[in-house]
Amino acid sequence: MAIWKLHGDGKSVAPGGVVNPDERLAWPLTIGLGLQHIIAMFGATFLVPLLTGFPPTTTLFFSAVGTICFLLITRNKLPSYLGSSFAFIAPITAGVIGGNLAVASFGVLAAGILLALIGLLINWVGAVWIERVMPPILTGAIVMLIGFNLAPSAWNNVQTSKTTAFITIGAILLITVLFKGMIGRLSILLGVLVGYAAALIQDFSGVLIQGTDCSGQSAMVHQVQFCGLADAAWIGLPKFQLPQVDWTVLGLFLPVVLALVAENVGHVKSVALMTGRNYDKLTGRALLADGVSTALAGLGGGSGTTTYAENIGVMAATRVYSTAVYWVAAGGALLLSLCPKFGVIIYSIPTGVLGGAGTVLYGMIGMLGARIWVENKVSFSNSVNLMTAAVALVMGIANYTVMFGNATFAGIAMGSIGAIVIYHIMRGLAKWRGTIQDEPASPASAPGA
Repeated sequence: MAIWKLHGDGKSVAPGGVVNPDERLAWPLTIGLGLQHIIAMFGATFLVPLLTGFPPTTTLFFSAVGTICFLLITRNKLPSYLGSSFAFIAPITAGVIGGNLAVASFGVLAAGILLALIGLLINWVGAVWIERVMPPILTGAIVMLIGFNLAPSAWNNVQTSKTTAFITIGAILLITVLFKGMIGRLSILLGVLVGYAAALIQDFSGVLIQGTDCSGQSAMVHQVQFCGLADAAWIGLPKFQLPQVDWTVLGLFLPVVLALVAENVGHVKSVALMTGRNYDKLTGRALLADGVSTALAGLGGGSGTTTYAENIGVMAATRVYSTAVYWVAAGGALLLSLCPKFGVIIYSIPTGVLGGAGTVLYGMIGMLGARIWVENKVSFSNSVNLMTAAVALVMGIANYTVMFGNATFAGIAMGSIGAIVIYHIMRGLAKWRGTIQDEPASPASAPGA
């Protein structure tokens, strides 16, 4: 385990200098930076349970526990916060799940176990295995189709209150371009707050929408409902739920692992680039850690986790990469997760607000896939790359669905499997016939979100 040593006088960072993972600033500054990381991850981490139905405090609990596991498994050498993964939204909200969160938890658990096994394998054979099996053309396509597959979900939420949704979207976009620094980085969280305020104003004006009341009955209701707030305790454990085994959902969840691999590898590469250190040997441990974290979440009724681009952005802005900061962030998140009343307030965010935020976030996930292609200079003059991406994206976005007995393989699974199979078959045949020049392997990169 890496032990922190004080950086300089502990009170400042020299121009051009960085605080490395095995260093720390004075504890008051470290605690302040840790709280900043909580704010950075907050909006996205809570949005996932709100969209999927998982209890927000449970998700936050496993996010904190997962971050602690990550720091321990990577020997306290790799800074990272593990927040809710957007890649799980599509399989969790798929019609085949039917709103059964226990079944969804089994899918999350299975994905976590598979990711952990991949991490153990990579730790044994080296990260080059990923680069050969999952080149950037595949990771980019899979991340992109996961994001765009969620578009109908965003539209369904937008339709509950289009006014609130478009106010939320507009607020996020304006805050992004009008403000610098931390305010600009928190545009999604602040946009959600603006949308929430707009919904409250409409409620006070007597506007009602078609929805469900606190008893679960269909009715004309206000957008903001504080169901159960009075009865919720200030301090208490989150609501845990054991998974329900259902092998038919594995086709929905296991392809998500491909996106998690890309996100974690991208995180390792990003931290290495920012610190000037080589962390390739920690890639397997990072994958193992996220797998363990996701599996624990699946066991207890939380959403799957991934490394967070929001927190990478904070590190880049502050130039402080100390893992001590992440211990503070994990501890703070753990304390917040033990306040049930706080969870009820979060759960009161209207669906129109979620639809607006989801529109932006799902599109950003899709564009992360394009970013992988751009950063790795993927050539689409190569017909293998072009055909692979073209077919996989249509299969994922159009939600191609195939039944094999009781098993259902929907858009994300079909697109992900299709991308891998199409690419390697076409590449093998092209190499055998000499029709298309092979391209050198380059590392996949996709900081998580």
